Amino acid sequence: MPPPSPRDFAKSMGNAGKLGDHQLKRHGSIPKLSASSKALVLLPLVLLAFIFFFVYPKEFELQAMLSACSPPPGAAYAAAARLEEAPAASRKPDFRLLIGVLTRADLYERRHLLRMVYGLQLAPGNNNLTAHVDVRFVFCRLYKDDQRVLVPLEILAHDDIIILDGCEENLNGGKTYTFLSAVAELYAGEPYDYVMKADDDIFIRLPRLVESLGGMPREDMYYGATIPCTSMDPFREYMAGMGYVLSWDLVEWIATSDVARNHSVGTEDMLTGKWLRIGGKGKNRFNAKPAIHDYRNPVPVDECEHEFMPSDIAVHRLKSNPRWAETLKYFNFTAGLKPSKFYKID
Repeated sequence: MPPPSPRDFAKSMGNAGKLGDHQLKRHGSIPKLSASSKALVLLPLVLLAFIFFFVYPKEFELQAMLSACSPPPGAAYAAAARLEEAPAASRKPDFRLLIGVLTRADLYERRHLLRMVYGLQLAPGNNNLTAHVDVRFVFCRLYKDDQRVLVPLEILAHDDIIILDGCEENLNGGKTYTFLSAVAELYAGEPYDYVMKADDDIFIRLPRLVESLGGMPREDMYYGATIPCTSMDPFREYMAGMGYVLSWDLVEWIATSDVARNHSVGTEDMLTGKWLRIGGKGKNRFNAKPAIHDYRNPVPVDECEHEFMPSDIAVHRLKSNPRWAETLKYFNFTAGLKPSKFYKID
């Protein structure tokens, strides 16, 4: 049979189109696929799902997790910025303690040593204290040209110096009274709970001191090492001037009392006991001996001296660097030193 001519092919196609239109109009829908046709369409989709869920399940799960959990662009930087701005959570201190180290302007080396000793105890990595503790170095007015240059350098670097006005550099010439009176005025807006007067030749173990003061009354409190050395009775005389603690209300009373003002010159620790006795103050008294004591000399001078003890709070009469070194070594003060290629210490 000869092939149809183009004219006949077009005619037949036109008739087929008319027939298709007629069938669409007659049935009103597209003809349904047969079962075999459906299988041909669904088989690729089933194979694709099988590959994702059974051949590479972890990769599919990981991708889904990353898509769901990934932060939007820049979110990490925003979170870091918020972390820097947010204040660190901190526990409210049980109490606030000011330690005033009474010293002299010329004793630069001693202040440097004390800053290391107390600074290490107060450093964030080492500081487990339950109290807020501030240490300040206290002396009377500057009277040398070099002091007027070198002391301001210390203030710029450390901001831990109080220069008293109206006193001469003599511990028994009214310096303690001037110190306590000045503190009551300087910190009136943000008072401490306790104020400690300390010598510059005493080593104070701050964690032990804070622990000892933790259970003490906050008012009318007088704490230290009792004098005479043979006595353990805090009401007998007074607390040794090496280091004693007064509650804030007693500091305020001393600053305004005629009793203290009229008896400001003399042996300073004895005078403090006298003020409290005349004024009927310091009813809560606590003796910290033997945990606060003097360094033991080869030939002991009195019973305030004794050997180091693990329970020590403070050791007094460290008049030389060798004594300081011996004391710090006993309490393993350099235990945090890490090995380094930059130094070798035998």
